Amino acid sequence: MNKHVVSIVKYDQPVESVSRAVGLCDGLARVKPGDRVFIKPNVVFWTKSVPFPKWGVITTTRVIEDVVQLLRDKGAGQITIGEGIVTSDFKDPETAAHAFETLGYNELKKRYGVEVINVFERPFTEVNLGDGVELSFNQDILESDFVVDVPVMKTHAQTVISLGIKNLKGTIDLKSRKRCHSADPERDLHFHVARLADKMPPMMVLIDGIYSNERGPAFDGTLRRTNLLIASADPLSADLVGARVMGFDGQKVPHLAHAAENRGRPHDLSDVEVVGQRIDDVATHFEWDFPYAEDGSLPLPMAKRGVQGLSYRKYDLSMCTYCSGINGVVLSAIMMAWQGQPFDDVEILTGKFMPPTPGKKHTILLGKCIYQAHKDNPDIQHMIAVKGCPPDPMKVVDALAEAGIEVNRSIFENLDKAPGFFMPRYADKPEFDESFFRASEQQAT
Repeated sequence: MNKHVVSIVKYDQPVESVSRAVGLCDGLARVKPGDRVFIKPNVVFWTKSVPFPKWGVITTTRVIEDVVQLLRDKGAGQITIGEGIVTSDFKDPETAAHAFETLGYNELKKRYGVEVINVFERPFTEVNLGDGVELSFNQDILESDFVVDVPVMKTHAQTVISLGIKNLKGTIDLKSRKRCHSADPERDLHFHVARLADKMPPMMVLIDGIYSNERGPAFDGTLRRTNLLIASADPLSADLVGARVMGFDGQKVPHLAHAAENRGRPHDLSDVEVVGQRIDDVATHFEWDFPYAEDGSLPLPMAKRGVQGLSYRKYDLSMCTYCSGINGVVLSAIMMAWQGQPFDDVEILTGKFMPPTPGKKHTILLGKCIYQAHKDNPDIQHMIAVKGCPPDPMKVVDALAEAGIEVNRSIFENLDKAPGFFMPRYADKPEFDESFFRASEQQAT
């Protein structure tokens, strides 16, 4: 049996390390002179307001530029770098433009002639992925001859890990992204994510593990310098090895288990050949989940602090990125508002199907989806609905106040600046180097 080859390489210097990782797995074997190539980084978040921790959150520009150089050496034709960054305003093109400029993508455009696109400004094409799953993908990636998928090595609060297959979620439109967060327990987020690579052109996954992220996928995780690259011409194999390097059995990562079953492949690494570094020599243990109190009513830090009179149950798979973006802020603001006196029997519901608890005095429905699910629910005594998609931050403040929880309004008025508060964690730590997120000073040859 021919095994799927996955390379693990220690990152130690520009160009050469990426070249070694790609060469060991023959990842660009299917690239022919003149081919159109689409590079998909992971730019999961961006703000124009403040510098924020990018290490383990965003694909390093260093690796993206190295990939571009390798593709040019292979004689590739048009190379496109494309991403669909999540923003609170669906019609905001400025944030993506600022990200591309700051990350040096526009410099790569000048230097190597690549194209840089915000997928939300480009056409989408609906694709039937089988089993009744239809999602609309960016047309540029579908029409390319080859894809280089460059995720970050990180965990994810809903999908356990976010590697090559999950990274492709950034190429689908907004409706499709929300559709992935289905309320159907049999056809949930894992079920949809497992299929994202199925109708893609030939692909190489190159996991950027120069930095990694525990309890990711965002800047509030534990960011590490890990100096690893993992590459394969088979997306599932790359992700299975990446999962193992982070301490996860592929069978325990639901979307990888689905993907293996869909392809008629084993969940383990029995049909995978690992070259370069041994998994056991580089593997570590990553936590991915955010712990909650034993009864599930509150995040563990809030329960330990003694917060009473509030039920804020754990997010589920149906909560999409747009609500999750504000969910953590709401929790933090409530924690800061706690003065030691019980709140007035408040329950906060999120996602698409979280049921209310009969008898609760106040029930806040956070987001359009949960409001639609419970707008006529007789078990809700005092409904406080924040109906937006995504919820308007200031309406969230008003809703909390109506339930007797007075939070600091300035937190919500300055959401774009909040990520900057995490920067001091990495000050005076030379291993967290901003230069990895800029184009190199060398000139193209």
